[in-house]
Amino acid sequence: MKRCHLIVVLAASLLLTGCYPFRSVGLLQERDNLPQYEKAEYKPYRIHVNDEVVYRLITMDETISKVMTRGQTNNGNDVNSYRVFSDGTIDIPFLEPVRVEGLTIEEARQTLEKAFKEIIPDAEIKLSLYNKTFTVLGDINAGTYNIYRDKLTIYQALAMTGDLRDGGDHKHVRIIRPTDGKDPEILDFDIRTNTLIDSKYYYVYPNDVIYVSRTKGSFYKVSSYSALLGLITSSLSLLVSVINYTTLVP
Repeated sequence: MKRCHLIVVLAASLLLTGCYPFRSVGLLQERDNLPQYEKAEYKPYRIHVNDEVVYRLITMDETISKVMTRGQTNNGNDVNSYRVFSDGTIDIPFLEPVRVEGLTIEEARQTLEKAFKEIIPDAEIKLSLYNKTFTVLGDINAGTYNIYRDKLTIYQALAMTGDLRDGGDHKHVRIIRPTDGKDPEILDFDIRTNTLIDSKYYYVYPNDVIYVSRTKGSFYKVSSYSALLGLITSSLSLLVSVINYTTLVP
């Protein structure tokens, strides 16, 4: 009777265990019952307060170039970054404060170049964002990662983290995105649908936080059939050990 009871308990526990089907975790699916997202035009990133920028001055006058770029190393790094203050400006040596908040990187480059041309007629400026990172949290390899290219997609960003775990909620991936002087924007989307491509959820911007929660039923699931087979084998081994023990104990 005790053996039958143990077998029933084991069978019930195995029935509660399953694998993750493609419909639950697969990407780029074409199903009508998945959300259908509209295509949206890509919007360049605009500089925020507390962002940091770096620039490179190009001029034919080497003396002026050395003077203007003197001290642009910081703790052994190649360049020194300039933080955007609360008034939206950056403080560059030899220049009046330059307002860059709300500008794209190209617009900020043109603005800074115009300011330099007032003292260096042939000045050319190369400008880039220093803090080009995004953060991931939740049921994923949490951490902060560098944005290595323009127009980084959500797929590329997640691939950098090692991809979503099967237990992650693929229906409700969230991006928390800072906005200018307002509450952060929260984008909630289903990453399984192929219409995610070129939608407003497709690209990852600097300072984004990607959050992936864990599904409620993931505790009872395994990631593959081989894992399920291993669970069954180990459970049967445990059952045999328990039966042998109960047989030997008077």
